[in-house]
Amino acid sequence: MIERATGIILQVRPLTESSLIVEWLTEELGRLSTAAKGARRPKSPFRGKMDLFYELEFSFSRSRRSDLHTLSEVRLNETHSALRRDLVLLQQGAYAAKLVRQTTEAETPVPVVFALFREFLAALGKTPARAHIVFAFELKLLQDLGLTPNFEETALSRGAREFLGSLLELNWSGIESLEPQPKVLKEVGRFLHEFLLYHLGKVPGGRAEAVGS
Repeated sequence: MIERATGIILQVRPLTESSLIVEWLTEELGRLSTAAKGARRPKSPFRGKMDLFYELEFSFSRSRRSDLHTLSEVRLNETHSALRRDLVLLQQGAYAAKLVRQTTEAETPVPVVFALFREFLAALGKTPARAHIVFAFELKLLQDLGLTPNFEETALSRGAREFLGSLLELNWSGIESLEPQPKVLKEVGRFLHEFLLYHLGKVPGGRAEAVGS
């Protein structure tokens, strides 16, 4: 039976000399993996259509024996090309993808997380790389997971608490316009790192490069 979904690619890795494993975050089905058979061949219909952060409509055949399904067809909607013109933007997107992979269960629908990740990637492409865009993603993801920090019960400075409140409440265009003081930015970054470590057990690799710490 062929199923269809809209997904953003979280990871691509080799399966064989000619095929790839593509891990998706989908709107309908959550996080799932597909085998793109023959995708590495020069004349493959998948060639050039699958890379990190690409958003596609795709169809696949579900496996009865494993959680690796067979990719059938793809239609490319968005490449987020701006992220490939700046190494730090690419690192920020990659870190966010790792965080999504760590905090979601396979094949469990998470439409709010899909929407958040899609909006975050779009926001990244609109401005130069800025650490607080990543902090906003972390905070909004924690909120979607039911782990919103209680800022008033922390030792954070008033400025840091207010800034965190803004990151949580504002939309992405409002977040992009914020100009936090370096001291506040550093305090917020340290707080979120410790909060993630405590509640998730570990922080995905690449955060330091993504936020410049």
